[in-house]
Amino acid sequence: MAKNTICVWYDKDAEAAARFYAETFPDSAVSAVHRAPSDYPSGKKGDVLTVEFTVAGIPCIGLNGGSVFTQSEAFSFQIATDDQAETDRYWNAIVGNGGQESACGWCKDKWGVSWQITPRVLTEAMAAGGDEAKRAFEAMMTMRKIDVATIEAARRG
Repeated sequence: MAKNTICVWYDKDAEAAARFYAETFPDSAVSAVHRAPSDYPSGKKGDVLTVEFTVAGIPCIGLNGGSVFTQSEAFSFQIATDDQAETDRYWNAIVGNGGQESACGWCKDKWGVSWQITPRVLTEAMAAGGDEAKRAFEAMMTMRKIDVATIEAARRG
């Protein structure tokens, strides 16, 4: 087990979420499913309690903790993409599986977990600074899913 692991709280669907992530993103897998040894406040003995999984190489644990806590944009997975096809594939997988679009490359999956699907061209434009970053940023602010061609045009001025 990794020394540092991200723990993501789910109401009751950690296993389904982990399996979806494993099917959607490369270098992702479900490595273990642990069942509750006895009844607990939001579940019963034998229910899936935790799921060990990896998302794009990052170790995670999904915890079925019940409805006490909910997801917010304060936590998100950020997935760097190389082109529009990859951006579309991940965006469409998340939104098309009961998720929800948001602004500036953000979306939520059907379990409420936030994702930033971020083309590298946008990250590179922001790192360049100056007018190039300003133009790319202003273009991004008008988008939901990031349009790579529009960001590239904004970078060029």
